[in-house]
Amino acid sequence: MTASKKTAGLAGVIAGQTALCKVGGEGAGLSYRGYDIYDLCDYAGFEEVAFLLMVGHLPNRSELDGYITKLKSLRGLPDAVKQVLEIVPANAHPMDVLRSGVSILGNLEPEEDFANQQSVADRLLACLPSMLLYWHRFHADGKRIDVETDDDSVSGHFLHMLHGKPPAELHRKSLDTTLILYAEHEFNASTFTARIIAGTLSDFHSAVCGAIGALRGPLHGGANEAAMELIQKFSSPEEAIKGVIGMLERKEKIMGFGHRVYTTSDPRNSVNKKMAGVLADEAGDTHLYANSEAIEKVMWDEKKIFANADFFAATVYHFMGIPTYLFTPIFVCSRITGWSAHIMEQRADNKLIRPAADYIGPGLQTYVRIEDRR
Repeated sequence: MTASKKTAGLAGVIAGQTALCKVGGEGAGLSYRGYDIYDLCDYAGFEEVAFLLMVGHLPNRSELDGYITKLKSLRGLPDAVKQVLEIVPANAHPMDVLRSGVSILGNLEPEEDFANQQSVADRLLACLPSMLLYWHRFHADGKRIDVETDDDSVSGHFLHMLHGKPPAELHRKSLDTTLILYAEHEFNASTFTARIIAGTLSDFHSAVCGAIGALRGPLHGGANEAAMELIQKFSSPEEAIKGVIGMLERKEKIMGFGHRVYTTSDPRNSVNKKMAGVLADEAGDTHLYANSEAIEKVMWDEKKIFANADFFAATVYHFMGIPTYLFTPIFVCSRITGWSAHIMEQRADNKLIRPAADYIGPGLQTYVRIEDRR
């Protein structure tokens, strides 16, 4: 077997070092700067986790209060950004909307000096939900919404803008928990893209635009949207079981299952599954959650493939009234914390990322002048 086959997709290749996240190992199997993801979900808020990832330690009360106040002050959008969001077509991919929003913001508020990187990171964390929901509400409802709400949390701010009123605490906390679960995940495709761009000494906004572009691809982001479409196809668990078995027989790809890194389970799935059950009960759901459980069981019984973080996240978002096409952009509103932390970590000890490749083309050829070619 050649080296190129052994490292296809860089599987198993150590491409660098990070102090931000450990995938696998003791505890939940996922930790941020040494803190078990389950403890963070149970006891911390998303802003606390964002501070941990980007600043390097858990904040004390004064630091956290100051950070929340800072983020609230950074939610507003320049008029030029609003104008761009208004002219972006209603049928545009929401990930393209965020990429464009970050790009224009980078022109209006350039980083200028790497010493400003934390301020740029905080600005993006605060205003990405504003960009997404301003565009969504303008085109869906014809409203130019106020993007500077009084909500203390990113999750509350998001749901307030989406529904036009402060959210119920169950919904706010549920969204907050998913933001924590999605905040960071080592050298995944979008994060590695951000680090490659940062490694060239490019600006912060360019690195984030590249990360958004990588996450847009269905093999990295978008699985929760595809999962929701699958779950909604069936009117009952029995129909879901029959339908999924048929898909497996036809060798169709079923999104929301398996993972490139995990081998037996995704530690984030149990948290999302529990929240999905609670929200289903609150919504009076009669079949969607049952469909999800049935599909999960079939996939394990038939293929020993486990549900990943995206599968039950789909119903979590659905029961909060979030349109399916906004699911993946929520990932951006969360992962901006991990991307930002990785950009800063890359810059702190920078080496240009330039791997080698095995050449598999033809040997050296003799050049034939064009008039002599047949």
